[in-house]
Amino acid sequence: MHVLLLGGTTEASAAAKTLAGAGIRAVFSYAGRTNTPVTQPLPTRVGGFGGVDGLVAFLKAEKISHVIDATHPFAAGMSVNASDACAEVGIPLVRFERAPWQPEAGDNWTQVPRLEDIPAALPDTPARVFLAIGKQQISLFTAKPQHHYLHRLVDVPDAPLPLPNTSFVLDRGPFNVANDTALMRSHKITHIVAKNSGGTGARAKLDAARSLDLPVIMANRPALPAARNVSTTAEVMTWLDHNADRGV
Repeated sequence: MHVLLLGGTTEASAAAKTLAGAGIRAVFSYAGRTNTPVTQPLPTRVGGFGGVDGLVAFLKAEKISHVIDATHPFAAGMSVNASDACAEVGIPLVRFERAPWQPEAGDNWTQVPRLEDIPAALPDTPARVFLAIGKQQISLFTAKPQHHYLHRLVDVPDAPLPLPNTSFVLDRGPFNVANDTALMRSHKITHIVAKNSGGTGARAKLDAARSLDLPVIMANRPALPAARNVSTTAEVMTWLDHNADRGV
């Protein structure tokens, strides 16, 4: 057995620890979005594969027998490529995915179908917006330059942020409600922008928003190819046991 674990999430790190502890041969793959990824207890590669063809070549060259897709719920491109590549090679794939967040009593959410729909949901009058979406989609908000945008990033930006009125803080989750509440108060945040990543590591901003009665604009997850979905490391290990005879 040789497992490819597509990572970058808390779930991926948990799976890596479990695989390493069980002595299962595996390789952990990071997309390379951050300069200082979390160290893993498995052999690690960083960077893209070069589309479906590149991933197919990697699966064959490394004699990968199983793929665990534990990428971010919004990393749709990688999930699509993984699905297509595994189908072409004929190896089993499982998606290790956290459940999406659901609004609770006291929440003030506006849910939009896509990340690209968020700017239009912001007010026209100047506001102070906490952008909790990472750095890949920042340029979307050039459509609403009148707002002040606060970004929370893992790394110092390697170029000026493409917005005229912006600032950033550096931090890495998991986050807690007390700190997120203090952050929003100190920056006088009036609106929170988020994508429905789910899980516990980044939920604190939503609980802080509820306590401060702040509106949240939430992007729904992109549609992904049909796959076997699991939500715990125990289910991952059970899936591996059941598919142990399907290696290449």
